[in-house]
Amino acid sequence: MIIGANYLGNGKCEFTVWAPFRLKVDLEVISPQKVIIPMVKKDPGYWNVTVNEISVEASYKYLLDGHLTRPDPASQFQPEGVHGHSRFLNRWAFRWDDEGWAGIPIEKMIIYELHVGTFTPEGNFQAMIPRLEKLKEIGINTIELMPVAQFPGDRNWGYDGVFPFAVQNSYGGPAELKNLVNECHKMGIAVILDVVYNHLGPEGNYLNDFGPYFTDNYKTPWGKAINFDSALNDDVRNYFIQNALYWFDLFHIDALRLDAVHAIYDMSAHPFLQELAEEVEKFSATDGRKRYLIAESDLNDVRIIKPRDLGGFAFDAQWSDDFHHSLHTLLTEENSGYYQDFGELNQLVKCIREGYTYSGQYSIYRGRKHGNSSVDRPANQFVVFSQNHDQIGNRMLGERLSAIVPFEGLKVAAVLTAVSPYIPLLFMGEEYAEEAPFLYFVSCSDTNLIEAVRNGRKNEFEKFHWTAEPPDPQDIKTFQHSKITWENRDQGKCQVMLNFYRKLLSLRKEVSALKILDKSTVDVFAVEHSHVLVLKRGLRRSQVAALFNFGKTDSAITNPLPAKAWKKVIDTSDSLWNGPGSLLPRQIRTGTILTLRSLSAVIFQVGK
Repeated sequence: MIIGANYLGNGKCEFTVWAPFRLKVDLEVISPQKVIIPMVKKDPGYWNVTVNEISVEASYKYLLDGHLTRPDPASQFQPEGVHGHSRFLNRWAFRWDDEGWAGIPIEKMIIYELHVGTFTPEGNFQAMIPRLEKLKEIGINTIELMPVAQFPGDRNWGYDGVFPFAVQNSYGGPAELKNLVNECHKMGIAVILDVVYNHLGPEGNYLNDFGPYFTDNYKTPWGKAINFDSALNDDVRNYFIQNALYWFDLFHIDALRLDAVHAIYDMSAHPFLQELAEEVEKFSATDGRKRYLIAESDLNDVRIIKPRDLGGFAFDAQWSDDFHHSLHTLLTEENSGYYQDFGELNQLVKCIREGYTYSGQYSIYRGRKHGNSSVDRPANQFVVFSQNHDQIGNRMLGERLSAIVPFEGLKVAAVLTAVSPYIPLLFMGEEYAEEAPFLYFVSCSDTNLIEAVRNGRKNEFEKFHWTAEPPDPQDIKTFQHSKITWENRDQGKCQVMLNFYRKLLSLRKEVSALKILDKSTVDVFAVEHSHVLVLKRGLRRSQVAALFNFGKTDSAITNPLPAKAWKKVIDTSDSLWNGPGSLLPRQIRTGTILTLRSLSAVIFQVGK
């Protein structure tokens, strides 16, 4: 069943809403005068009416049982915010110029995650467009938008959205999102959209007034769990599956990143995640262009990304938190919270080899065994990063890696992410070592909710033993402090880091051994009795080797690479990159002693 407002053209629009327990549902239209139009109930619990001679500027709500007015659960635009009237879209009003766009294969993506509100001073879609060329110049070919579904107020991370189909009004609304995607595609940039199917935010959440969208059988850390396996869940699934297809169809989005799928509780024989992947696959086949699903999950369960014939849900990829945690703990030596499970070099080695670090071992943090083996999953099913919105923003003070490790450590993190056999992701500002924090912020109107958010953040930080007073999420200064500073890109260390990323991503795209994602071509190991990691990737005549010293002192090791004409292409210690000066020759020979600077990374290459 197609839900929401479906504009048919020529002043005609069909309205459909699921409200199985309501005795009466009317459509309340303001165009410009208020008109009440009765709707007809259709099995199984959908109400429908087609209205002729309606303006595309009309506003509307649903009147439930004659006394309760509510916005459309599938509203496509909420210009007055979460409590206001709904608007519908004329899908033919926007002229797309991306007819020749074929998309970017997931294995070729270099992803740049960003938050629309803090990416530019203006904080909207339109202001992003002039910045796209600067991202493309350093090698970014895919942007990932944190959630843009309508949330309360004008500033939020987006994970408190309550209208999954409505594009945030303070960002510019649906027309400006289409324009952004259109311009991205014209420039050869793919667009991933972050969506939240595990919960909805509390303020402006009116779904329960329409039907059993939620269940009391499970709880999420953020609110009521979505009803994916209890009575009437078929129509709840329909709502979220249509939402996914809506972004692909009306907005030409290339991929969806599903937030925290471990909080999608579903014990059914045909899980929602599997059904969603099936429907997206059908849409891709019909549309003629592959669309992707990427999961965020802390389960370390390959069922999410395994093909259906092997018992999986057939998602295309997932984020690898283990990569981040393994790298982060080596650079920072932090050992609280979930970081207590990490900190050993061999854990990073395993993650690079397989995708997961924990594949059934005991987790101290969880107090149980965690994960299953990812050794048979292809490399293009894992997205890796040294930073992202969660790992920065869920720190008490929102510190980026640039605030907690030396400049040399930032370069080491950049090299490992770029030369790994997985899909790399950068968080906005990382490319030039941005120092502004990325803090958690909201703009709620409910005073009780504001206080609950404040207390919830404090409680969350206790497991990390952070005892300072966190910035107030409701204070607009918290939001303003989180905006990145574009003018820093062209000066000092920021400019050095920007040029460094440009060089790294150029290698990633041009060198065969790096651009082909294949675990079988990877050899990675730790040098015994040192803090050195060796990562080799080879594809026929193209060979690349990267040596990493995570230690606090220089390390002398016997050349661990096979007898080949290895030529140094990047050394983070070089003065060119503001390093202390390299101790390595331009070419290295078998059996020679190599002295690696403390906290450094070196890339050697054979062939092209």
